[in-house]
Amino acid sequence: MSYSGGWFVIWGGGGGKRPYRQPCYNPPTMVKLDLHYVEPRLVDLYDIENPRGADTDFYVQLAAELDARTILDLGCGTGLFTRELAMVDGRTVLGVDPASAMLAYARRQPGAEQVRWVEGTSKRLGTPQADLLIMTSHVAQVFLDDAKWDDTLRDIYKALRPGGTLAFESRNPVYEGWKRWNREDSFFRYESPHGLMETWVEVVGVGNGRVHFQGHNIFTATGEKLVVDSKLRFRTQAELTSSLQNAGFTIEHLYGNWDRSPFLPTSPEMIFVARRN
Repeated sequence: MSYSGGWFVIWGGGGGKRPYRQPCYNPPTMVKLDLHYVEPRLVDLYDIENPRGADTDFYVQLAAELDARTILDLGCGTGLFTRELAMVDGRTVLGVDPASAMLAYARRQPGAEQVRWVEGTSKRLGTPQADLLIMTSHVAQVFLDDAKWDDTLRDIYKALRPGGTLAFESRNPVYEGWKRWNREDSFFRYESPHGLMETWVEVVGVGNGRVHFQGHNIFTATGEKLVVDSKLRFRTQAELTSSLQNAGFTIEHLYGNWDRSPFLPTSPEMIFVARRN
Protein backbone atom coordinates (compact mmCIF):
# COMPACT_ATOMS: atom_id res chain seq x y z
CA MET A 1 0.00 0.00 0.00
CA SER A 2 1.07 3.57 -0.58
CA TYR A 3 0.11 6.88 0.94
CA SER A 4 0.98 10.56 0.90
CA GLY A 5 -0.39 12.21 3.97
CA GLY A 6 -3.89 11.88 2.67
CA TRP A 7 -4.08 9.88 -0.58
CA PHE A 8 -3.66 6.13 -0.77
CA VAL A 9 -2.95 3.83 -3.66
CA ILE A 10 -3.31 0.09 -4.28
CA TRP A 11 -0.96 -1.66 -6.68
CA GLY A 12 -2.23 -4.74 -8.41
CA GLY A 13 -0.77 -7.73 -10.21
CA GLY A 14 2.60 -7.50 -8.47
CA GLY A 15 3.88 -5.05 -11.08
CA GLY A 16 2.34 -1.75 -10.13
CA LYS A 17 -0.01 -1.71 -13.12
CA ARG A 18 -3.25 -1.04 -11.28
CA PRO A 19 -3.15 1.98 -8.96
CA TYR A 20 -6.51 3.31 -7.77
CA ARG A 21 -7.57 6.25 -5.67
CA GLN A 22 -10.85 7.61 -4.39
CA PRO A 23 -11.20 9.89 -1.35
CA CYS A 24 -13.01 8.79 1.78
CA TYR A 25 -12.42 10.16 5.26
CA ASN A 26 -11.21 8.24 8.30
CA PRO A 27 -12.42 10.11 11.39
CA PRO A 28 -9.64 9.08 13.84
CA THR A 29 -6.88 10.53 11.66
CA MET A 30 -8.87 12.82 9.30
CA VAL A 31 -6.95 11.29 6.41
CA LYS A 32 -8.48 10.89 2.96
CA LEU A 33 -8.46 7.19 2.18
CA ASP A 34 -8.70 5.26 -1.05
CA LEU A 35 -11.99 3.41 -1.49
CA HIS A 36 -9.95 0.21 -1.70
CA TYR A 37 -8.99 0.63 1.95
CA VAL A 38 -12.44 1.22 3.36
CA GLU A 39 -14.71 -0.88 1.13
CA PRO A 40 -14.65 -4.43 2.62
CA ARG A 41 -14.89 -6.25 -0.73
CA LEU A 42 -11.93 -4.35 -2.12
CA VAL A 43 -9.90 -4.89 1.04
CA ASP A 44 -10.45 -8.63 0.53
CA LEU A 45 -8.87 -8.34 -2.93
CA TYR A 46 -5.70 -6.53 -1.89
CA ASP A 47 -3.42 -9.53 -1.37
CA ILE A 48 -4.71 -11.22 -4.53
CA GLU A 49 -3.74 -8.16 -6.57
CA ASN A 50 -0.53 -7.65 -4.59
CA PRO A 51 1.17 -11.05 -4.25
CA ARG A 52 4.61 -11.58 -2.85
CA GLY A 53 7.24 -10.67 -5.46
CA ALA A 54 10.83 -9.70 -6.18
CA ASP A 55 10.40 -6.49 -4.21
CA THR A 56 9.56 -8.55 -1.11
CA ASP A 57 12.69 -10.64 -1.59
CA PHE A 58 14.76 -7.48 -1.87
CA TYR A 59 13.52 -5.94 1.38
CA VAL A 60 13.58 -9.22 3.34
CA GLN A 61 17.20 -9.75 2.33
CA LEU A 62 18.08 -6.15 3.18
CA ALA A 63 16.62 -6.52 6.68
CA ALA A 64 18.65 -9.70 7.20
CA GLU A 65 21.89 -8.12 5.97
CA LEU A 66 21.42 -5.16 8.31
CA ASP A 67 20.55 -7.52 11.17
CA ALA A 68 17.69 -5.10 11.84
CA ARG A 69 16.07 -5.72 15.22
CA THR A 70 13.47 -2.93 15.18
CA ILE A 71 11.69 -2.49 11.84
CA LEU A 72 8.97 -0.05 10.80
CA ASP A 73 6.70 -0.75 7.82
CA LEU A 74 5.09 2.55 6.87
CA GLY A 75 1.93 2.03 4.82
CA CYS A 76 1.68 -1.65 5.76
CA GLY A 77 -1.82 -2.28 4.37
CA THR A 78 -2.96 -5.86 4.95
CA GLY A 79 0.42 -6.65 6.47
CA LEU A 80 1.47 -9.46 4.11
CA PHE A 81 5.07 -8.22 4.02
CA THR A 82 4.98 -6.97 7.62
CA ARG A 83 4.11 -10.40 8.99
CA GLU A 84 6.96 -11.98 7.06
CA LEU A 85 9.41 -9.52 8.60
CA ALA A 86 8.13 -10.48 12.06
CA MET A 87 8.82 -14.18 11.53
CA VAL A 88 12.46 -13.68 12.56
CA ASP A 89 13.09 -14.28 16.26
CA GLY A 90 14.17 -11.27 18.27
CA ARG A 91 12.63 -8.65 16.01
CA THR A 92 10.22 -5.90 16.94
CA VAL A 93 8.06 -5.00 13.95
CA LEU A 94 5.65 -2.08 13.73
CA GLY A 95 3.08 -1.81 10.94
CA VAL A 96 1.64 1.68 10.44
CA ASP A 97 -1.37 2.42 8.25
CA PRO A 98 -4.24 4.93 8.43
CA ALA A 99 -6.88 2.56 7.02
CA SER A 100 -8.75 0.83 9.83
CA ALA A 101 -10.31 -1.71 7.45
CA MET A 102 -6.90 -2.76 6.16
CA LEU A 103 -5.54 -3.12 9.68
CA ALA A 104 -8.59 -5.11 10.72
CA TYR A 105 -7.86 -7.52 7.87
CA ALA A 106 -4.17 -7.65 8.86
CA ARG A 107 -4.99 -8.48 12.47
CA ARG A 108 -7.05 -11.51 11.36
CA GLN A 109 -4.18 -13.13 9.44
CA PRO A 110 -1.81 -15.87 10.72
CA GLY A 111 1.18 -14.39 12.53
CA ALA A 112 -0.52 -11.04 13.10
CA GLU A 113 0.13 -11.29 16.84
CA GLN A 114 3.85 -10.87 16.16
CA VAL A 115 3.33 -7.33 14.84
CA ARG A 116 2.34 -4.15 16.62
CA TRP A 117 -0.31 -2.51 14.41
CA VAL A 118 -0.78 1.27 14.56
CA GLU A 119 -3.49 3.25 12.81
CA GLY A 120 -2.16 6.53 11.46
CA THR A 121 0.36 8.26 9.20
CA SER A 122 4.06 8.97 9.70
CA LYS A 123 3.06 11.23 12.60
CA ARG A 124 2.34 8.04 14.60
CA LEU A 125 5.84 6.62 14.16
CA GLY A 126 7.18 8.30 17.28
CA THR A 127 10.85 7.93 18.19
CA PRO A 128 11.46 4.17 18.60
CA GLN A 129 15.11 4.39 17.49
CA ALA A 130 14.41 1.88 14.72
CA ASP A 131 17.13 0.14 12.75
CA LEU A 132 15.17 0.09 9.50
CA LEU A 133 12.12 1.78 8.01
CA ILE A 134 10.67 0.45 4.76
CA MET A 135 8.09 1.96 2.40
CA THR A 136 7.00 -0.49 -0.28
CA SER A 137 4.65 -0.25 -3.29
CA HIS A 138 6.06 3.05 -4.59
CA VAL A 139 4.88 5.04 -1.60
CA ALA A 140 7.04 8.02 -2.57
CA GLN A 141 5.07 8.61 -5.75
CA VAL A 142 1.81 9.26 -3.97
CA PHE A 143 3.17 12.40 -2.31
CA LEU A 144 2.09 14.90 -4.94
CA ASP A 145 3.08 17.84 -2.76
CA ASP A 146 6.79 18.31 -2.02
CA ALA A 147 6.10 19.81 1.41
CA LYS A 148 4.22 16.68 2.52
CA TRP A 149 6.96 14.41 1.17
CA ASP A 150 9.60 16.45 3.01
CA ASP A 151 7.52 16.39 6.20
CA THR A 152 7.25 12.61 6.03
CA LEU A 153 11.01 12.28 5.58
CA ARG A 154 11.49 14.38 8.71
CA ASP A 155 9.15 12.07 10.65
CA ILE A 156 11.12 9.07 9.40
CA TYR A 157 14.39 10.68 10.43
CA LYS A 158 13.08 11.09 13.98
CA ALA A 159 11.89 7.47 14.09
CA LEU A 160 15.26 5.98 13.13
CA ARG A 161 18.29 5.62 15.36
CA PRO A 162 21.47 7.44 14.29
CA GLY A 163 22.85 5.31 11.47
CA GLY A 164 19.44 3.70 10.88
CA THR A 165 18.34 2.83 7.35
CA LEU A 166 15.49 4.06 5.16
CA ALA A 167 14.63 1.97 2.08
CA PHE A 168 12.00 2.72 -0.58
CA GLU A 169 11.47 2.77 -4.32
CA SER A 170 10.07 5.11 -6.95
CA ARG A 171 9.50 4.57 -10.66
CA ASN A 172 12.02 6.25 -12.94
CA PRO A 173 10.22 8.93 -15.02
CA VAL A 174 12.76 8.54 -17.84
CA TYR A 175 11.58 4.96 -18.31
CA GLU A 176 8.00 6.19 -18.91
CA GLY A 177 6.39 3.07 -17.52
CA TRP A 178 2.95 4.71 -17.63
CA LYS A 179 2.92 4.14 -21.40
CA ARG A 180 1.94 0.55 -20.58
CA TRP A 181 -0.88 1.64 -18.28
CA ASN A 182 -3.62 0.85 -20.77
CA ARG A 183 -6.33 -1.78 -21.05
CA GLU A 184 -4.36 -4.04 -23.38
CA ASP A 185 -1.26 -4.22 -21.17
CA SER A 186 -2.84 -3.98 -17.72
CA PHE A 187 -6.01 -6.07 -18.07
CA PHE A 188 -6.27 -8.58 -15.21
CA ARG A 189 -9.00 -11.20 -14.78
CA TYR A 190 -9.03 -13.33 -11.64
CA GLU A 191 -11.25 -15.26 -9.28
CA SER A 192 -11.90 -13.64 -5.93
CA PRO A 193 -14.01 -14.18 -2.81
CA HIS A 194 -16.56 -11.95 -4.55
CA GLY A 195 -16.57 -13.74 -7.88
CA LEU A 196 -14.71 -13.11 -11.11
CA MET A 197 -13.03 -9.69 -11.28
CA GLU A 198 -11.83 -7.73 -14.29
CA THR A 199 -9.51 -4.74 -13.78
CA TRP A 200 -7.35 -2.43 -15.86
CA VAL A 201 -5.96 1.12 -15.88
CA GLU A 202 -5.97 3.90 -18.45
CA VAL A 203 -3.88 7.07 -18.46
CA VAL A 204 -5.85 10.31 -18.65
CA GLY A 205 -2.97 12.77 -18.84
CA VAL A 206 0.74 13.36 -18.20
CA GLY A 207 2.34 16.65 -17.19
CA ASN A 208 4.28 18.57 -14.52
CA GLY A 209 5.87 15.38 -13.22
CA ARG A 210 2.47 13.81 -12.59
CA VAL A 211 0.52 11.03 -14.25
CA HIS A 212 -3.29 11.12 -14.09
CA PHE A 213 -5.06 7.81 -14.70
CA GLN A 214 -8.20 5.84 -13.94
CA GLY A 215 -8.57 2.35 -12.52
CA HIS A 216 -11.48 0.22 -13.71
CA ASN A 217 -12.87 -2.57 -11.51
CA ILE A 218 -15.71 -4.82 -12.64
CA PHE A 219 -17.53 -7.34 -10.46
CA THR A 220 -18.63 -9.59 -13.33
CA ALA A 221 -21.19 -11.51 -11.25
CA THR A 222 -23.29 -8.38 -10.81
CA GLY A 223 -21.93 -6.09 -13.53
CA GLU A 224 -21.01 -3.47 -10.93
CA LYS A 225 -18.18 -1.23 -12.07
CA LEU A 226 -16.02 1.08 -9.98
CA VAL A 227 -13.93 3.69 -11.81
CA VAL A 228 -11.41 5.37 -9.55
CA ASP A 229 -9.44 8.50 -10.43
CA SER A 230 -5.80 8.90 -9.38
CA LYS A 231 -2.58 10.87 -9.80
CA LEU A 232 1.02 9.91 -9.08
CA ARG A 233 4.15 12.01 -8.82
CA PHE A 234 7.19 10.93 -10.85
CA ARG A 235 10.14 12.63 -9.19
CA THR A 236 13.53 12.54 -10.85
CA GLN A 237 16.62 10.97 -9.35
CA ALA A 238 17.97 14.46 -8.64
CA GLU A 239 14.79 15.54 -6.86
CA LEU A 240 14.67 12.46 -4.62
CA THR A 241 18.38 12.68 -3.87
CA SER A 242 18.06 16.32 -2.87
CA SER A 243 15.05 15.66 -0.63
CA LEU A 244 16.86 12.87 1.19
CA GLN A 245 20.00 14.93 1.72
CA ASN A 246 17.98 17.90 2.98
CA ALA A 247 16.24 15.61 5.49
CA GLY A 248 19.55 14.39 6.90
CA PHE A 249 20.11 11.15 4.97
CA THR A 250 23.12 9.83 3.08
CA ILE A 251 22.36 7.61 0.10
CA GLU A 252 24.35 4.39 0.38
CA HIS A 253 22.88 2.49 -2.57
CA LEU A 254 20.75 3.32 -5.59
CA TYR A 255 19.59 0.32 -7.59
CA GLY A 256 17.80 0.21 -10.91
CA ASN A 257 15.85 -2.99 -10.34
CA TRP A 258 15.08 -5.65 -7.74
CA ASP A 259 18.10 -7.76 -8.76
CA ARG A 260 20.30 -4.98 -7.36
CA SER A 261 21.58 -3.98 -10.76
CA PRO A 262 23.12 -0.48 -10.72
CA PHE A 263 20.84 2.43 -11.48
CA LEU A 264 21.11 3.66 -15.06
CA PRO A 265 19.27 6.59 -16.66
CA THR A 266 16.89 4.14 -18.36
CA SER A 267 16.34 1.79 -15.39
CA PRO A 268 12.67 1.11 -14.57
CA GLU A 269 13.10 1.64 -10.82
CA MET A 270 14.98 3.91 -8.44
CA ILE A 271 15.49 1.85 -5.28
CA PHE A 272 17.04 3.97 -2.52
CA VAL A 273 18.85 2.67 0.53
CA ALA A 274 19.77 5.66 2.71
CA ARG A 275 21.35 6.06 6.13
CA ARG A 276 20.31 8.57 8.79
CA ASN A 277 23.26 10.85 9.51
